[in-house]
Amino acid sequence: MKSMHLTIRFSYGSGNRKPLLANPIPNLIALYNHFQLVRKYLLYYFSASNGKGHGVHSPFVFDFIKNVLSDKKIYACYSKIEQRRKELLANDDLIEVEDFGAGSSLIASSSRKVNAIAASSVKSKKYGQLLFRMIQYYQPSSLLELGTSLGITSSYLSQGNPSAKLITCEGASKIAAIAQQTFDTMGLDNIEIIEGDFTKTLPLLFSRMKTVDFAFVDGNHRKSSTIQYFQQLVDHSLPNSIFVMDDIHWSSEMEEAWSCIQQNPAVTLTIDLFFMGVVFINPTFKVKQHFTIRF
Repeated sequence: MKSMHLTIRFSYGSGNRKPLLANPIPNLIALYNHFQLVRKYLLYYFSASNGKGHGVHSPFVFDFIKNVLSDKKIYACYSKIEQRRKELLANDDLIEVEDFGAGSSLIASSSRKVNAIAASSVKSKKYGQLLFRMIQYYQPSSLLELGTSLGITSSYLSQGNPSAKLITCEGASKIAAIAQQTFDTMGLDNIEIIEGDFTKTLPLLFSRMKTVDFAFVDGNHRKSSTIQYFQQLVDHSLPNSIFVMDDIHWSSEMEEAWSCIQQNPAVTLTIDLFFMGVVFINPTFKVKQHFTIRF
């Protein structure tokens, strides 16, 4: 029998968010600590369905596993985007950052170095490239991202379908400026960045963005805000819309939000990848199904 080795390396959100305070700030969101997250990940890993599709009886989910999750092809844009990530990781400029969401419980100061943001608040290569493959495979035409950060994930989203329009929203002005530099550096002209507090920018955005084919939500990590964002997406969804919710096991609030999303009447299929939850709005699926897939 072959021995199995499982190495777990993460901070918060698939290597995305590192707690920068030894003691949580009172009255702010209670995040799972490292040991709680490890325990939850182990439970997920050993209970999830096989990541190669064995035993998955849904033809749609099996196709998703085969052609999206398991696609090992190295696409041309990967190296260029990862080169930009390296540049940001080497950038030690200090900037002032406004934080409108639950992430404010993780930082002691509004001043942060760009390389610290790149190391703690940007989706990893594994998950950025998964988002690219989802868009590359399903070819949605109207894309929305809530939480631009430094523009790495946005770049993967935009390159999945260069003919699509990506609107990405970022609350912090200095971070949005660096994201715009990322887009300019890589010559990405199908991205529009909207800067400001989501509570003010989203109503105006949805008034002109009538439908959303694909959305990646990595914004305010509070239950009420996450559910509100999701309902707004549902209100602007189409048959076959796909919404990806980030950090669904980041805290008890996010797990409660994920459970509410799964129960939403418009939702017909969800896939739990632990660090992300994928939601399909497809009325042709007559029975609501929820899958947990190892990735």
